[in-house]
Amino acid sequence: MEKIFGKTEGLKKSELKRLSNLYRRRVPADRVLTPELAQALAGLSQEIGRPVSLLLDREGRVVRVGVGDAKDLPIPEGARGERRLSGYRLLHTHLAKGGLSRPDLSVLFLNRLDSLAALEVEDGRPTTLHLAFLSPPKALAASRWEHVTEDWRILPPKPYFQYLDFDHKAEVEALEEELARQARVRELVDGSGERAILVGVDRGEGPEAEAYLSELAELTRTAGGVPVKKVLVFRPHLDPRYLVGLGKLEELKSLAYHENASTLIFGLELTPTQAREIERATGLKVLDRTQLILDIFALHAKTPEAQAQVELAQLRYLLPRLVGKGKEMSRLGGGIGTRGPGETKLEVDRRRLQERIVHLSHKLEAFTRRREEARRQRKRRGVPLIAVVGYTNAGKTTLLSALARGGEPGEDKLFATLRPLTRRGFLPGVGEVLFTDTVGFIRQMPKELLTAFRATLEEVREADLLIHVLDASEEGAMGRYRVVEELLAKLGVEAPRVLALSKADRAAPYDLFYLREKLGGVPVSALKGTGVSELREALAEALLRVGVRPQPWAQAPQYT
Repeated sequence: MEKIFGKTEGLKKSELKRLSNLYRRRVPADRVLTPELAQALAGLSQEIGRPVSLLLDREGRVVRVGVGDAKDLPIPEGARGERRLSGYRLLHTHLAKGGLSRPDLSVLFLNRLDSLAALEVEDGRPTTLHLAFLSPPKALAASRWEHVTEDWRILPPKPYFQYLDFDHKAEVEALEEELARQARVRELVDGSGERAILVGVDRGEGPEAEAYLSELAELTRTAGGVPVKKVLVFRPHLDPRYLVGLGKLEELKSLAYHENASTLIFGLELTPTQAREIERATGLKVLDRTQLILDIFALHAKTPEAQAQVELAQLRYLLPRLVGKGKEMSRLGGGIGTRGPGETKLEVDRRRLQERIVHLSHKLEAFTRRREEARRQRKRRGVPLIAVVGYTNAGKTTLLSALARGGEPGEDKLFATLRPLTRRGFLPGVGEVLFTDTVGFIRQMPKELLTAFRATLEEVREADLLIHVLDASEEGAMGRYRVVEELLAKLGVEAPRVLALSKADRAAPYDLFYLREKLGGVPVSALKGTGVSELREALAEALLRVGVRPQPWAQAPQYT
């Protein structure tokens, strides 16, 4: 007997048998239903006193039978494949008048069904049929549609026999063609990047929450995504299961449909449970801010050390989120020569991750030893080390290129530099110095990254002097300054600082004046070369104050 889903408690064996026989039914691919199927469903519903639901595929085969309302019949996951719609349609009975309910239509929309039909039953006979399809995003009502909402369109209710000749297949094909056309138009406008809805949560932070959301959009663009909508949700208390609540998730699902977005990106770190439940409720790919930053790091990691650091951070983030999915994760790993049931697939995956984490940790320890040896050699030579620190995309790499020999051109991207790039330079009155670039900082820096990049950040701790690069043209520069200083304090960095107000040529005069009044600092435009000489002098004075001894050739011409 085939499985019957839904509310089957209390049904007789003979009734279950008759329900199971529905699996043998077949509806022509271009029809909503047949007279024989309508009579059979009505008779069964009347006999058991409950609604009956059928899930059919595009060929008209019955793939699932359920007892109860449309929401009681589970829809298989991953059914859509390359199609815009799921390839399934749902036909169920109503024992009372009233048409399609809101839960019925939510099932249609959330599962991207080809269609949803409700057949009213009266005295064991089929009567009125209600039929609904998804509405193309932003679609306008056609004259034959009685009611149009943003997410679905409901055709006029009619006696079921008037829908026997309705061309269901043509309707679905037209809808899929329109969805594909709109997707092509959006791709031409936005490029082929993954379209994403960004979700920020305001727990009372006000303007700061808006700044977080704007930064999330910048992170998304850096990762190659297209942020199509930003949604800020005010929620003082987070939902432990759905973060922003199930109702808000349905709104986000609707928004994603109309914007042809396939991804939700949250500005907070999601727990494993929240990520799983949100993905299950929306059917969309779900990322949080930490995953997005890790993706960017993986994109920009070029050297073996940076790649090992990023992979270690990703694995440490993934390990507590590794969960099994159905039978795939419950297979036994034992075999010939073993005793007992062996390990489950989930346990094997977890063990392999742990082994890889240990391997990468040992690999990074070797890199750390090399760095320590290089630092000892630098100290023996007596060459001062100046570390360039700052918020990500503040212009650190471009400034280093202006100060040192052989610097690299910067990029207008977040986290464009992952490896600590060290270059020689010259300061008047001091002599030869070493400048080293570092990983950019960001608000709420993921702890996995701080742990994985601790060897790289040791360069900051061992430096004789820091250049704190602050983008003077950026709105909220004071907040970014505080973020960097708090992270430096957290890392135990006590070296003196010289503040460089970068991109001064792009900053508003009042903003530049305000920052200098509050923080001091040297205005610099590394691209135009203005302020670089003044910054060199400030660096030389700071090094002399901390006891660095000038080299004999300190008055030699500086590098250009």
